[in-house]
Amino acid sequence: MRFWKREELTEEERRWRRRQFRTHVIYAMIFLSFTSLLLRAAYVQISNGKAYRQAELSIPKARIPVLPQRGWIYDANGQVLAWDKPSLSIVMNRYSTTSDATYRHLASALAPVLHQTPQALYRLMKSDSGTIQVTLAKNVSLAQVAYVVEHQSELPGVQVIQDYIREYPYGDLAGQVLGYVGAITAENVSRYQGYLYSQKVGETGVEEQYEPLLQGKPGYELVTINSAGNAIAEAGEIPPQNGDNLQLTLDGHEQAYAQMIMQSMIQKVSAKNAVENAAAVMLDVKTGGVIAMVSYPYLDPNWFTLGTLGQHAHYVSTSGAQVNNAIAMVNYPGSTVKPANLITAMKAGLVNPQTTIEDDGYIYIGKSRKNEDEGFAFGAVDPVEALTVSSDVFFYEVGLWLGKWFGSSATQGGSWPAQDGSYQHYLNTDLAKGMNALFQGEADFGLGYKTGIDLPYENDGAFYILDSRQGNRQVPYDLKASERSIAKTGEYVNYGSPASLADAAIGQSQMFTPLQLAEYALALANRGVRVTPHVLQAVYGPNGTPTNGAKPVSTVKPKVAGRVNAPDWQWNLVQRGMIGVTTSPNGTAYGAFAGAPYQVAGKTGTAQIMLGGKPTDNSVFIGYAPADHPQVAVAVMAPGGGYGAQFSAVIARQMLDAYFNEHHAPFMPKSGWTDTSIPANWKSSPAYQIPEQSP
Repeated sequence: MRFWKREELTEEERRWRRRQFRTHVIYAMIFLSFTSLLLRAAYVQISNGKAYRQAELSIPKARIPVLPQRGWIYDANGQVLAWDKPSLSIVMNRYSTTSDATYRHLASALAPVLHQTPQALYRLMKSDSGTIQVTLAKNVSLAQVAYVVEHQSELPGVQVIQDYIREYPYGDLAGQVLGYVGAITAENVSRYQGYLYSQKVGETGVEEQYEPLLQGKPGYELVTINSAGNAIAEAGEIPPQNGDNLQLTLDGHEQAYAQMIMQSMIQKVSAKNAVENAAAVMLDVKTGGVIAMVSYPYLDPNWFTLGTLGQHAHYVSTSGAQVNNAIAMVNYPGSTVKPANLITAMKAGLVNPQTTIEDDGYIYIGKSRKNEDEGFAFGAVDPVEALTVSSDVFFYEVGLWLGKWFGSSATQGGSWPAQDGSYQHYLNTDLAKGMNALFQGEADFGLGYKTGIDLPYENDGAFYILDSRQGNRQVPYDLKASERSIAKTGEYVNYGSPASLADAAIGQSQMFTPLQLAEYALALANRGVRVTPHVLQAVYGPNGTPTNGAKPVSTVKPKVAGRVNAPDWQWNLVQRGMIGVTTSPNGTAYGAFAGAPYQVAGKTGTAQIMLGGKPTDNSVFIGYAPADHPQVAVAVMAPGGGYGAQFSAVIARQMLDAYFNEHHAPFMPKSGWTDTSIPANWKSSPAYQIPEQSP
């Protein structure tokens, strides 16, 4: 047997070995500890995992809406016409289950915080019952926000939202075109599925038309709530998606001048308050873009968004200012329809350049006598002269010829064709066909029906015929029904009169909107090519604007709505007559355009109407300029304004001057040139101030 001799260790070696032993013990303990933890975690995950996950999810969280910024609206030159200013608001969602006692409790609790009396706050909570959400306070302080968040469990339905205040920096500039925003109501909530009750929506104008683009999508801030109902921590955020920004075709500079011109002209009329409503429209001839759209009386959208409507309630409720008269006011066009009716007669082969009519100042139609306006007698007139001087007798004959009523003159009343048999059969056949030819010829130019502009609440026009059964009173004439009936049976039963043909030929048997007249002027300028009017020019993303170099998401392309086909000689003849209106000493608008450094092809219109139970005139003018290379078309209508030449033509001249000066047209004196900015004196002008001063 062999025995090993025990090795003698030094003190240093013994200390080293003791340290190694302790290290191994510590590692072993750590290993055992981690093993124990892993085993415990596995046990918890397998046996109690579902319960713990449910407990984690049950921690209360509040979802605070973060509203998107509504898209801004810019004019054609990049100037802001509507924007959103950020703010914090305290709102209350009103549900059908909310008791009156709850309202009173909330009012008492919030009154000292919102610096109101409980009674006033209670009335606010109960006001405007159609609105699902009521704003209790805007632009609130952080202390007010903290109170609501900390006492959320005691304030059912009350919440803090990041809001925006919609502002229109130029007040009533294009107010009816821009429109305004308002709260979601019980009546319109079905239209806004997926919206928060606190979101503001477009109610009129561009704001309503392009609501889906402007609105954006709300986001949320998640906040954890403790057992006492207090917010204790943020738990995440879903950011809102802001709305798209819009650029309009509207030229803020021209719009401001046009409104100032209109306001000044109305103030100058001899009879006070003679003009209660008026409108003016300027269109880009090639694109159909609306350069200016004036609707008088004016309206400031800020009244509806900044809470000052009460100060102007009487004005708004009595003036009709909420109506965009450019697209909704329907009235008689007077002689402005004569160019279209002349084209219709020439296309029918009834009139040629040599056609001459003796205008003795009146004409007999049957036994009735129809006079020239103001007792004028123009003598022998051809088509060009008939337009220049606006001969009613010439166009009486044009209407009668289209309806096959022949022989009317200053000495005899004429008659219907013998082959038509009875007078009633004549009315049902040739007269109806003549009325259709006149009205359809006008409709081909865009008159009588909605233009399709991208604005809400546009109106159709209307056509009329005299009804012998009702004392020769005008009654509506259904053009489409007449055309269908004649195509099917050869007849359209009516009880009219050949005088209806004469009235229609001079614009006394139809009613159109100013926008329809502007589109008609555009079609004349384009020699029959009719382009749909529009106010939207381009759409930019939330971060893009017309001034920051961003590319638009989309742009609006011109849309041809129809064509009036006629040979060049007919367009040339009509244009010569319309140029004569503004340049010939005998022209009806010569005084308004005397000295103009550019030529305007225009036509005045004066229609006899009743206003406030009193007879007066509807003042109308249409035209385009420059006549040789048209850039813009314009239409002005002012019921009660008197003769078209004395009111509407003057406004049109000044609007054209302002446009060409802004665009530095070479034919305009450089001393009158302006820039594209909205005039510095806009807010000091009566056009801006008078609505602001309304009681």
